[in-house]
Amino acid sequence: MRYKNIYSIAILFALTSLVSSCVSEDDLVQIDPNVDTEEAFWKTDNDALKGINSVYGSMLIDGSYMRSTPMMLDLKDDATRSNSPWTAMSVIGKFNSSIANPDIYSWAYRDFYQGIYRANQVLDNVPSIEMEDSNLKDRVLGQAYFLRGLYFFHMVNMFKNVPLPLSNSELYHQQKTNEEGWAQVISDLEMAVGLLPVSYDDVSGLDAGQIGRATKGAALAYIGKAQLFTKDFESAKVTFKKVLDLKVYSLVADYRDNFTVTNENNSESVFEVQFSREAGGVDLSWGGTPAPGWGRTSGRAITYGAAGFGYADLQPTWALFNEYREELTVDGEVDPRLDATIFYNKNAYDGVGMSLYGQNFATFYAANESNLNDLYCRKYENSDGDFANEYDWRSGINERIMRYADVLLMYAECLNETGATNDAYQYIQMVRDRVNLPDLATVKPNMTQTAMREQIAHERFLELSLEGHRFDDICRWGWLEDASKLAWLKSRDAEFNTYTPGREYFPIPQSEMDTNKGMVQNDGY
Repeated sequence: MRYKNIYSIAILFALTSLVSSCVSEDDLVQIDPNVDTEEAFWKTDNDALKGINSVYGSMLIDGSYMRSTPMMLDLKDDATRSNSPWTAMSVIGKFNSSIANPDIYSWAYRDFYQGIYRANQVLDNVPSIEMEDSNLKDRVLGQAYFLRGLYFFHMVNMFKNVPLPLSNSELYHQQKTNEEGWAQVISDLEMAVGLLPVSYDDVSGLDAGQIGRATKGAALAYIGKAQLFTKDFESAKVTFKKVLDLKVYSLVADYRDNFTVTNENNSESVFEVQFSREAGGVDLSWGGTPAPGWGRTSGRAITYGAAGFGYADLQPTWALFNEYREELTVDGEVDPRLDATIFYNKNAYDGVGMSLYGQNFATFYAANESNLNDLYCRKYENSDGDFANEYDWRSGINERIMRYADVLLMYAECLNETGATNDAYQYIQMVRDRVNLPDLATVKPNMTQTAMREQIAHERFLELSLEGHRFDDICRWGWLEDASKLAWLKSRDAEFNTYTPGREYFPIPQSEMDTNKGMVQNDGY
């Protein structure tokens, strides 16, 4: 038996030597001849354009703007509440997201890094392409910097201290501080400003006239917003003024046109995510490896949709409803933004019915008193009568993530914070004029800086509710650290009763903690 074992071992060594001498490690790499490799790609102008298009694609999947990100941005503020049976969703507004249940927030973490990875592919490979159109190359690179900066913006804003990969050459990336994160956001967006056009109407090339691509104005607006977040009001003031000076944006006459398919990519839109019922396939874009059957539709409408028409996972608060009714228009009417934002039993307040999906609100909910006396979201809903409900999960309404109204109010805030309080009035009034509210300089003249600060908070609350801005404002204004302000928020929205310091951020997903050694979890988790 001993000799037999020795003989077997000898044979094994011989076979091992034979195999190792004939097969190299490269021979073990099998390439599908029907699939392009990265080495075979990145050769032409069209490859560069396809590459940047894929970076936009990361905006259309579940973790980003298809569904999760709007919820994550909206649910923590005093304009919204959730009674969703889905625990991972209902706990967001209660500041109780759990490391043990990573649904929703971990999808955003994953999908924004997918977008960052794709942007880095463009930035790593496009510079070496000998392109026929050098201006197109600049525009492609500018869009890559913009989109990476935007994705970093969300990561830094929602997860605090995160890795900031600037190339795909390394597998692991060190966690950075929040301050380093904001600096990188601004750096990327500044690179974008120098490369992007004001509009694609005046360019020639493969992307000529294409609507929805990042522009110089979009990059400037997000730089200004990042500077606001870091309390650099002087710099933000200069940046926002540059957006105004482009003279390409203006407020649309009808406020509701910002939230339906009827007037997408309008004069007020600085940047919006492009959804469509017609583009792509019919499968839902849940995330992961892209599939050819994926559609380009949004799941926001069904998630926010009124009971009986959607899931009503997110609903407006009575604080928002009541604040809309505090100030009447010059004609003595209720602020029209209320009806553009919220579905409610209008009969009970104004003696006039309200229609949703071709149904009368009061009639539809007559048999259910709880629903009849409740509030539901109207922004971004396909509720004007063309569809019976949202249960097909196929909303094509674009998400307007940066509007000119937001820029005007942020500019007014910068003016106020830098001592030019009286100059702020005119930019606030531009927003108020659209909805026929009285002249602020007449009804509240000569406000102090503190009074104007409170006024701007009120104006932003009503103009931008359910658009993912309010909780960001609450955080950057320091209201969570102000005992009186926090108490006020609790009186408006009981979900603030379970807030604890550190929970303004989401946790780093445990999978990231396990994989990327050296990561430190956010405070409070």
